[in-house]
Amino acid sequence: MNADERRFAVLRAIVADYVSTHEPVGSKALVDRHNLGVSSATVRNDMAALEEDGLIAQPHTSAGRIPTDKGYRQFVDRISQVKPLSGAERRAVQSFLEGAVDLDDVLRRSVRLLAQLTRQVAVVQYPTLTRSTVRHLEVVQLTPARLMLVLITDSGRVDQRVVDLGDVLGETDVARLREMLGNALNGRKLSEASAAVAELPETGPDDLRMSLTQVATVLIETLVEHPEERMVLGGTANLTRSHGDFPGSLRQVLEALEEQVVVMRLLAASQDSGLVTVRIGEENEAEDLRTASVVTVGYGSGTPLGGMGVVGPTRMDYPGTISAVHAVARYVGEILTGR
Repeated sequence: MNADERRFAVLRAIVADYVSTHEPVGSKALVDRHNLGVSSATVRNDMAALEEDGLIAQPHTSAGRIPTDKGYRQFVDRISQVKPLSGAERRAVQSFLEGAVDLDDVLRRSVRLLAQLTRQVAVVQYPTLTRSTVRHLEVVQLTPARLMLVLITDSGRVDQRVVDLGDVLGETDVARLREMLGNALNGRKLSEASAAVAELPETGPDDLRMSLTQVATVLIETLVEHPEERMVLGGTANLTRSHGDFPGSLRQVLEALEEQVVVMRLLAASQDSGLVTVRIGEENEAEDLRTASVVTVGYGSGTPLGGMGVVGPTRMDYPGTISAVHAVARYVGEILTGR
């Protein structure tokens, strides 16, 4: 083992001990607890070198050392083995999420799960409409002059709208209407679908123009809504357990979480499905989150539908947190895309 590898082994041991004990770590404890294969004097020299590089620091009240943001970053960048969830955990995650009845339920459950698995605050963004595709539009005739439209997207979102036609339609006309709307919508991205629907009153047959206008008006409202401004938050109480990790600034972190725009920006940056992003302390753009770490990932197979992740202290179990965020995102993606 060369000097660099040995120093990283010492850094990794300091991170592990500090995360589990919340106590600054001394060289004697490292030698006693970790099989580093070198003398106390070598460990002290390595710690001095790590401190000089700004990877660990000495809190003024203690003889031990704690990792800095830069130290955590080097540790995270060199995690070769992300701790996988156990088989039992994976089965529990899967069965808990598969019990969900609709999109809202899937997202609420995933937030609860992530908060429990990581003991941090969990956030999930609703699927962004701009990336959703219309899977199917069902047209149900309630009365001769009233229809119910059921719009289903590939992200599992289901919208129901009732339309008063101002005109009486027979079964044949409803079938024609259903076919025209299906051709305009099915398989299209929502932004393209709203443009196609807007043209229908102009391009459709004269005898259905009035009905098409009514239906198009209602559908366009549905298609251009903005649920991407919505997110689900869970486990905020977990932060209070780590109160000591946020010296004088826990309130700031809680306020940042309430400020949805800040969190939405973090989640929107999770563009790649399956690629976990970790922002540590000072790396966070939002000033109020500079004492926290944020672990995020996109969910949805292929093109991500939205982002999810956790916010917690910089003193967190990074391998375990990355693994939990990755696993929950994968299952949520599979459930929503029906794979």
